[in-house]
Formats: sequence, C-alpha cells, structure tokens
Amino acid sequence: MVAAVLAGLSLLSLLTCGYLAWGSRRGGAGEAPGNLMGEEPAAGASRTQPHIIFILADDQGFRDVGYHGSEIRTPTLDKLAAEGVKLENYYVQPMCTPSRSQLITGKYQIHTGLQHSIIRPTQPNCLPLDNITLPQKLKEVGYSTHMVGKWHLGFYRRECMPTQRGFDSFFGSLLGSGDYYTHFKCDSPGICGYDLYENDNAAWDHDNGIYSTQMYTQKVQQILASHNPRKPIFLYIAYQAVHSPLQAPGRYFEHYRSINNINRRRYAAMLACLDEAINNVTLALRKYGYYDNSIIIYSSDNGGQPMAGGSNWPLRGSKGTYWEGGIRAIGFVHSPLLKNKGSVCKELVHITDWFPTLITLAEGQIDEDIQLDGYDVWETISEGRRSPRVDILHNIDPIYTKAKNGSWAAGYGIWNTAIQSAIRVNHWKLLTGNPGYSDWVPPQAFSNAGPNRWHNERISWSAGKTVWLFNITADPYERVDLSARHPEVVKQLLRRLSQFNKTAVPVRYPPKDPRSNPKLNGGVWGPWFKEDEKKKKSDKSKGANKQKKSKNKNKKKAN
Repeated sequence: MVAAVLAGLSLLSLLTCGYLAWGSRRGGAGEAPGNLMGEEPAAGASRTQPHIIFILADDQGFRDVGYHGSEIRTPTLDKLAAEGVKLENYYVQPMCTPSRSQLITGKYQIHTGLQHSIIRPTQPNCLPLDNITLPQKLKEVGYSTHMVGKWHLGFYRRECMPTQRGFDSFFGSLLGSGDYYTHFKCDSPGICGYDLYENDNAAWDHDNGIYSTQMYTQKVQQILASHNPRKPIFLYIAYQAVHSPLQAPGRYFEHYRSINNINRRRYAAMLACLDEAINNVTLALRKYGYYDNSIIIYSSDNGGQPMAGGSNWPLRGSKGTYWEGGIRAIGFVHSPLLKNKGSVCKELVHITDWFPTLITLAEGQIDEDIQLDGYDVWETISEGRRSPRVDILHNIDPIYTKAKNGSWAAGYGIWNTAIQSAIRVNHWKLLTGNPGYSDWVPPQAFSNAGPNRWHNERISWSAGKTVWLFNITADPYERVDLSARHPEVVKQLLRRLSQFNKTAVPVRYPPKDPRSNPKLNGGVWGPWFKEDEKKKKSDKSKGANKQKKSKNKNKKKAN
C-alpha cells in the first residue's frame, strides 16, 4: 500500500514569497581591503550583462547549512538563500572532477571521457582540449574572467591550465586537496610537492601560512577592487573548504566545543569560516559597485563525507556514491535581478545547466555544433516556471568495479546490470551495478568522540541484487525499492541508459606517469609533459623507420 502511494505521488513546486534586506556586516575571513584603484565605487554597472559570481564549496553535506536544520551556524548562507531562490531539487556529481567538468562544459561525463573517478595528480590527463569552456564563451562577449581556488581538471600539459582554458587570471591549487596552510600535497610516500599557483607559476611569494579560505577571499576582494564594475566580470570562486584535511583557525571552534566527535567539530569550524568568508565577498560586491547587477550562485560540488565530518541526513549514502546523499546538493541563487525573490524551486536542475543558463544571461551564443547536456533554467529559477529538464544521466561508469551478480538477464537483455550507472527520468530513479556506501547516517552518529556506525541505518539486500528503482519525488530518502513492483518502468529506464551509452566517448583514465613527480619539477606540482619531447620522439621514430626502409631497399638491390 505504501509503495503504491509513493509511486503515484506527483511533483509539486513550492513557492513562498518574502524579501529580506541584506544588512549584516562583520570582518574576519578575508576582511575587505581599501579600494585598490583609489576611486569611489562606481554609481552603477552596465545593466545589460550581469556580473556572475559562482561560488563552489567542496564536500559540503546536504544537511550542513542552517536552513536544512544543521547545528552548524551558517547565517550568511541562510540569509543569501532566504533572499534569493533555494534550489531543493538540485543535482551535481558524486565527486570533485566530474562536477567541475560538467559545470565548465555543460556536458555529461560520458561526453568528455571523464566518467570514471577523478583526475589523479600523477595522471597525464585533463579536461579534453577540444571542449570549449564557460569562461571562453563569456570572454567572447566581453567578460573579464577570473578563477580563485581549486581547479582539479588536470594540469599535465600547459594547455590544460586554467589560464589556457578561458580564465584571464588564476590563483589557487591544481590538485584535489592539500594542506590549508602550507599548500603541500603528498599523493603517495615520497611523491610530494607544493600546490599554490598564480596564473601559470608557483606562487611562492604567497606562501605565508595563511589559511586558504581567508587567502582566497582576500584575492577575490583584490580582484573586485581593481576591476571596473561598469564592465562585466565572471568570478569563479572554488573554495577548498570543507574538504579534508580537516583544518581551521582556532577562533572558529568557539561555538562548537560541545561537539564530541572531533571530525565533526573541525568540520563545523571550517564551515563557520567559509560562511564568514562568503559574507565578506558579498560585502566587497556592494562596496565596489557590483552587487546591484550581480548574480551569485552557490553550490556544493558533491555530498558530504560522514567519516570526515559531513552530514547528508536525511538522505541516503555519501560522497562518491549515486545515492541521493552523494549527488543531491545544497544550491541557491541570490540576485537583485531575480523576479521571485524569497522562493523555493523544486524543479529539476543539474550542474550542467549553468553553462547554457549563464551564457544566455551574458548575451552570448551557444554554437550549434556544441552538443550540450544542460538546459537554460533561468526562467525556472527566476520566475518559477517549469524546468525544461525531465531527466538526468547521473553517470555510466564502464570500468568501475563490476557487481558480481550483475548480468544482461537481470537487465531484461537491455542492459548489463553489473555496470555502475544511475539515471533519473521525471519522478523515477534507477541504479544498477554497485552504487556504493548505502547507509543513512543520522545526527546521532556524530554524538561520540569517534565515528559510530551503530547509529547508522542499513538495509540488507537479497543476494544478487543489482537493480534499484525509486520514486524520488515521493521517496527522496530512497527507503522503498520499487523495482520488483514496476518492471515496465525499469525496462523504460534501462532503454534510456542504453540510448545514452551509445553516445559515450571512450574513458580517459591513463596510468600514472613517473615524470609527474614534483621532485623532477622544482618541488612543485605542475605541467610535466613537454610537447617538444613528444615531437622529438616522433621525429626519431620517423627517422628510424626511414633508415629501415632504405636498408631494405639496398638489400633488395643487392639481391
């Protein structure tokens, strides 16, 4: 009975009206410097092309914001979201590289070759160079483009660097994680290096032991102070927080001494610092004359990691999985340009949608030959209209560990259920293969000094299970599997998976390259692949082939 009710419920859009004025001011994580131009803020910026500020948090759990009921205080995020539009049916990817690649290209992972895992520091891999990026498209229509924070889209060649992919300037890290103070990262024993860059060079001059959240905020303020607000700017701020290692300045622990779990306590302090930093970014937008014509987008890149202090409750699963806890994210838009301020959007939105949405807002053009997976959702967000999106391919990963009991037979001859995949079509969500860590981790799990899995909720699946079906609209917590009850729906979604898979490009996941060792590159993580070396090798091989051919000809003549 319960399952039938769940399967039949319809998607509802909830809109609540109300507008609050921004008024709080406080210093802290990156206090605003003086106007570096020595001028008064501009009276008003260009009204045609908005300033675009995209803030991407790292590993922030679904519950870890005040308006989702967290014990961690996030007054800035709460206020910005309350005055803007909260995205409560918003999806990203379960890990860092996939989300970032889809944001910057508007394409699913299967269409860039990055459908497996993340880009590792030692891999000769990066976002394919034939993919045009969001900053490149914005530059075409006159935007100044700047990136501050974590790149994690590959760097083995110079052409892969942020400044070669559309950004006028870059200040931040190339890898997926590292020490917040020293900016050093060890990928494995003996493979360690410095990872802080300004444009294309190691930023040794900035190695002053400043906590990265505060350092990045100060850089953002400097950019805003030195830019002319009458000219449009795209500012991509990809904070390192709250990704491990769990580090934060001491004063941010003040309100969280009562949290016994050390990882949760550190995580809370990191998030408190991040919230304050975003407050200072917002104040800088006001101070330097950008705010009235700005669009601020806030998003997490994936779900939280409970073992590292993050909470996705009441969603199931965690970072790195295709359960809702891994892919359903905190997200909101804050802007004076919104028509329905103070509202909640429950229409389907995905991280690929920002590419066409922002290019359209910037008065740019989407090339006809670019096969995008994203949709323009501005009217959905700003005016409360229906989303043009009806489905999301969460992913198809053909090289992830295969489910032992998966088979074509279990997939009705349509799909091999040993393959890890997940897809959403309207209310329905289908998962196949090995979907990953599947516990629900309630707040009580963080009540002890260390991780306590006794509080977690589990379901013991019957042996051989490799297909799951949920009505996510009615059952967002994925508690009632409907695959046995609705085999026709399962078949429909398997066919859709098969259609998507026909458009997939080969997976790019090369083995590690020993030349990537920072010891061979001045102690710095950075580009190691030299195009000249490749040409020399190819020239040598061509020369060798010519010599072989000439020798063979001489032998024939002699014979």
